[in-house]
Amino acid sequence: MFLSVCMCVCVCNCPGGASKGGGDERGKLAEREEESQIQQGAGHCKWFNVRMGFGFISMTSREGSPLETPVDVFVHQSKLYMEGFRSLKEGEPVEFTFKKSSKGLESIRVTGPGGAPCLGSERRPKGKTVQKRKPKGDRCYNCGGLDHHAKECNLPPQPKKCHYCQSIMHMVANCPLKTVPPQPSSSQGRYEADTGEVILHNAAPLFLEKKQKQKKIH
Repeated sequence: MFLSVCMCVCVCNCPGGASKGGGDERGKLAEREEESQIQQGAGHCKWFNVRMGFGFISMTSREGSPLETPVDVFVHQSKLYMEGFRSLKEGEPVEFTFKKSSKGLESIRVTGPGGAPCLGSERRPKGKTVQKRKPKGDRCYNCGGLDHHAKECNLPPQPKKCHYCQSIMHMVANCPLKTVPPQPSSSQGRYEADTGEVILHNAAPLFLEKKQKQKKIH
């Protein structure tokens, strides 16, 4: 009886204990495999897009051994060891750790030679330039002065003026300068600003020509 109870306890405890221990072992094994995939490399920046924040490193040596043909390694700005705006300058020498992923070789940490911070590029992403409106100066409607409003004007109420010619004799609706008709573009006449009359240069020849046509019809 005692033996059967012990066997039952062992059977109940074994699966849970085994699964827990197996899970820990699998996690540690995955970490070891990931660490074993991390490699050391050295090379220089092939190109880097400062606006997008990524580029490629041309790896010339792996684990201290030179490569006959350079290999491209992807690099993101978040992996760069430096302060401020993170970027790489084209041709800048770097040292880095990398791993192989489904997309290819990706850098994990990128530094300058000897673990120093990366130098980075002098370029900065160009943002959209927003044109600011020029602030309009304050104008007093009483005296026409700048930098103050009518309620702050020290002068007594001034007579109203035409906003077009600044005359106090009339308002803008009755301004003679604003209602002046445009000068005729034809060479047949000109406008006299003093008299307000349009003088035709070729009025006589036109009148004679019209009269001759009327005679032919009759």
